[in-house]
Amino acid sequence: MSLLKNVGTIGSLTLLSRIAGMAREMIFARVLGANAITDAWFQAFIIPNVFRRLFAEGAFSAAFVPMFSKRLHGSDDPENGLEEARSFSADVLSVFLPVLIALVAVFEIAMPGVIWLLSEKPVDAQTYPLAVDFARIMFPYILLVSLVTLFTGMLNSVSRFAPGASFPIILNLVLIAALLAGEWFIETSGATIEQVAYGIAWAVTGAGVMQLAWLYYWTRVEGFKPKILWPRITPEVKRLSIIALPAAIGGGAYQINTLVQLYFLNQLGDGSVSYMNYADRLNQLPLGIIGIALATAILPNLSKFIGGKDEARAASLQSDAIELSMLLTIPAAVALAICAEPFVTMIFQGGRFALSDAAITGKVLAALVLGLPAYVLVKVLVPNFYARADTKTPVIAAFVSLGVFIAFCIANLGLSIGGPIDLWLFSLPFPHIELTALGYGVQGIAYASVIGAWINVTFLFAVLAWRGHYRMPAVLVFRIIRQVFAAAAMGGALFYTSDLLTGWYSAGLFVRLAALAALVGAAAIVYFGIAFAVGAIDRARIAAFTKKAN
Repeated sequence: MSLLKNVGTIGSLTLLSRIAGMAREMIFARVLGANAITDAWFQAFIIPNVFRRLFAEGAFSAAFVPMFSKRLHGSDDPENGLEEARSFSADVLSVFLPVLIALVAVFEIAMPGVIWLLSEKPVDAQTYPLAVDFARIMFPYILLVSLVTLFTGMLNSVSRFAPGASFPIILNLVLIAALLAGEWFIETSGATIEQVAYGIAWAVTGAGVMQLAWLYYWTRVEGFKPKILWPRITPEVKRLSIIALPAAIGGGAYQINTLVQLYFLNQLGDGSVSYMNYADRLNQLPLGIIGIALATAILPNLSKFIGGKDEARAASLQSDAIELSMLLTIPAAVALAICAEPFVTMIFQGGRFALSDAAITGKVLAALVLGLPAYVLVKVLVPNFYARADTKTPVIAAFVSLGVFIAFCIANLGLSIGGPIDLWLFSLPFPHIELTALGYGVQGIAYASVIGAWINVTFLFAVLAWRGHYRMPAVLVFRIIRQVFAAAAMGGALFYTSDLLTGWYSAGLFVRLAALAALVGAAAIVYFGIAFAVGAIDRARIAAFTKKAN
């Protein structure tokens, strides 16, 4: 299957998921707004997602997919290969499940301490118990979605990408239904925002059950028939653990980054966590559609080419992925930076989310998207290491990035309070902080994230080049420069177009949609028109993307 077709399948379903996620956040903002209760909910929601990305999407996928694919396709007899793959997956599932159950049990007991570590000091007597309750309700989601990821890896190995790319849609639809029901209860029976937030927390775990059932069905359709045996540490399970451990540590750096960011946001006052969440939702839209889709699509073929000592085809695939990702990511970043506040206002403002909330969120988004190309490139480059069973180098890059991020967060915190701060980084706590410029503080943390991301991608490029695994061809460098030029021209057009539509952004729904369509349409016409004119898009390369990988 061609790279473009794989990316199209994953990307289109991811787009549907992100659109559903955007609708979810729009409704969430209108129903619950941006306040101490939503901060507590988002904080609790982040915790299981951190462990999902750490154990499931990060370390486990990086180790499991190449090993499972090797067993499935490594035999001349397809039936024998299928049986080996079934046996391997059963052994992994039988060990993986008890570990997940133990993890959930430990965190359910320890959750008050976890929330305390992440909270503002002194701890808020109102929001602290809420965050603990929300986190305890939602944390079992990590067990369910980790099993979903296991089944997704099995399906991806036979190029069945659609079920794994579509399961997040289920979560978004369930939460939308819960939010709409919550608003109905607020309007008809006087339910409080706090009560609605509890209901939405329970909906997260319920959605996890539905997602697991969906992926289990598709693994049965493909003939894998997953089953649970008595746990045993086979040599292959042991090898999987050895490969996954460095990836978990590397992924840990990213997730520690998330938790550190959450801690700093908690020092900035009510609404800070919510502002970052809403901004990141828009930032994640192109990241998920482009970066995650490409990373998922290229890992199996990179593993095959590198395993077959075909470095030329591996390098060509890597270049294709970089070119395609930057062709779409650079204009997305420029558009989101130029029109950050209009986009936020059109999408989120309304109900309990005020224009002042939209203004702060827009500033955060404008800062955050400066790192969007770096975030995507990290996703695209890391599979090159994983395909070589090298999970250590991304660890080093991630921790270097984390150190830079923490340093800039500390500097931002000091600037935000107007002077030096007394900081015990690992022993905690920070002093209680009152800000007069909340938006600057949150925006500063976004800038720290951007700087860390560019440090990370620079490190990965340097290591690949130094080892001779990949050097970006000059033709690709010049094509990306042309993409930047086309995106800059598009940015200028958007700057003037956005001023003409100022009164439309907070108007009625259909007027907002018309304004959004006008901005997106103007951006697309200018960018792709100039990109074709200056050679930023090569029709021959686009045709090459559609060729089936052998």
